Amino acid sequence: MARYIQDKELEQYRRLMEPPEHFEDGFTWKTVVGAVFLGMLIMPGSMYLSLVVGPEANMDTAARWVTIILFAEIARRSFKELKMQEIYIFYYMAGLAMASPFQGLLWNQYLVQSEYANAMGVAQEIPSWWAPSAEVIREQGHTFFTKAWLGPILLIIVGLLVSRLDQYGFGYILYRITNDVEELPFPMAPVAAAGITALAQTKENTERWRWRCFSIGAVLGLTFGSFYIAVPAISGALLDKPIQPLPIPWQDFTPAISKILPATPMNISFNLLWFFQGMVLPFWAVIGGAFGVVFTMALNPILYKYGILSHWDPQMDVINTLYSNNVDFYLSFSLGLTLAITTVSIGKIFTPMFNAWRHRKGHAISLSAKLTGERRSSTWKRLFINDPRRGDFSIWIALGIYIFSNTFWIGLSCWLIEGFPWHFFVFYALVLTPLLSYATAKLEGLCGQALSIPYIKEATYILSGYKGVKIWFAPAPIPNYGVATVNFRVLELTGTKISSQIKTQIVTVPIIIIASIVFSTMLWSMAEVPSAAYPYAQKMWELSAKNTCLTFSSTMEGGSIFMEALRGKYVLIGLGSGVISFIALSMMGLPTLLVFGMVRGLGQSTPSGVIFELIGALVGRYYFRKRFGDMWMKYTPILLAGFSCGMGLIGMVSVAFTILNKMMAPLIF
Repeated sequence: MARYIQDKELEQYRRLMEPPEHFEDGFTWKTVVGAVFLGMLIMPGSMYLSLVVGPEANMDTAARWVTIILFAEIARRSFKELKMQEIYIFYYMAGLAMASPFQGLLWNQYLVQSEYANAMGVAQEIPSWWAPSAEVIREQGHTFFTKAWLGPILLIIVGLLVSRLDQYGFGYILYRITNDVEELPFPMAPVAAAGITALAQTKENTERWRWRCFSIGAVLGLTFGSFYIAVPAISGALLDKPIQPLPIPWQDFTPAISKILPATPMNISFNLLWFFQGMVLPFWAVIGGAFGVVFTMALNPILYKYGILSHWDPQMDVINTLYSNNVDFYLSFSLGLTLAITTVSIGKIFTPMFNAWRHRKGHAISLSAKLTGERRSSTWKRLFINDPRRGDFSIWIALGIYIFSNTFWIGLSCWLIEGFPWHFFVFYALVLTPLLSYATAKLEGLCGQALSIPYIKEATYILSGYKGVKIWFAPAPIPNYGVATVNFRVLELTGTKISSQIKTQIVTVPIIIIASIVFSTMLWSMAEVPSAAYPYAQKMWELSAKNTCLTFSSTMEGGSIFMEALRGKYVLIGLGSGVISFIALSMMGLPTLLVFGMVRGLGQSTPSGVIFELIGALVGRYYFRKRFGDMWMKYTPILLAGFSCGMGLIGMVSVAFTILNKMMAPLIF
């Protein structure tokens, strides 16, 4: 097989971990108990953290490590050990729960009642099978256990079941192609698997440093979480206004610097999780992202001076600044940048193929070439040969799952929405989705990057000529199956059979359905969502609602703010800037990850967590890596996992105290 040119840094990631010799079933009675524990105790804590701190710093991963660490300790005190495969199933099971679409019910009720959505005329057209009207919600109170919410809940349940099945469709086929046939390295997969193996300690295991790293990270997470999460949560339950030793989710400096840097959103997040994340991420990707943010901060005052950012006002906070700048310039510019990344990514895929074709052009077919062709033919046979150790199943079954899932989504959308442009989505299912997914799988396998083509669905709905808002709520996703290949690779690195995942989903999904609805209602009954009790939601959901309504306006009758904001010349400027930046930096011999990070950072963004992420990257590379050598790259994922676990434990305790306080208050008073 041809070798792909890799950055030195990516080569180091490639060699972090090798698959074990033996594969085992990780689904046991321990994991069944873990599923119940996860749904009843861990899920509400994660939901609470997402409303308080937000998903920006990957707080959902905290819940995974809380589950693993608690059951690992219980097993040790029972004189037993958790197998690595069981730990992976706990990790995977927690990921299922944290990605539950039922958490979106809280967002649904907010959007329907949003003042901006009502002013734009969006809320009035939201279909009842997505969310009841604002009048019905106010009349029935803060609960999802009503007849009006039955339709939206049933739609989510059906969608959840089909999406779980769909995971073993085209994504599995791409995994078999890129991993078994092409043998790509998947440099980011060992990072995800490192924390899992850290807890798989046996009596024969001599690498106790993994557990020490995890413990150090957990203690740091507990300490920081006490100030950052526990104090605001507990004080908010006891007082009218919560006490925040550190601002959550950030401190807004936009009005303060408006005279120096006009039209520049400026905020700083004090969440130390960004610091540890900076030590884990590839160094040049962090540097590139930081450079892009700095360049944007310098660009905005120039755009304001020349009247391009015309809607900005010096009194605007960071949220309104982001929105006004988005309407004036960055919606179009960011689209161009994303198209540039897409173009560059596709080029990275086809360039080696073109070079190989050019190298062979004009040469006679020699005996060695024939032998090479025979070897390649033999290699492709691996796609149809199942490995019983991993629990492989036929790719024909996977292909059938893919056809069924796409037929189901298109049929359901046509049933719910009259005039749904089904022919576009048939084309996507047959042509675009397979090509895009394969390109993503190729990039994930080569350099840990994902590929996305922006605004496909938006362009489809606009070009279809449909008028109204209802079509935007159609359950017709355009999935990118390429990202699933990394998950299957992690499964292989931990020596876990695929059948373990299937059994886990059968047990976990019903628990998710029940627990998620119950705790969504409980969080809503504790306080209005969003409100001061949930700082992240209070600050960010307004911006999300505005951007959402901006997009929805593209198919509404009359004038469209979205179409006015989408300017072709700014799209071309973004596309040209991204491609030129990539070519220039590549010619200078700079690392690939720096290029991707810089191009992505050129979009409308804020310093927020970039500052601590940059500090973490610099400290890790120029201090700790010099002190510990190459072992530092193995330490950092485990430190991050431990820190997330400590933060998660504090979050669980905080939400438990808050819930108990709300439940006991009526009895006391």
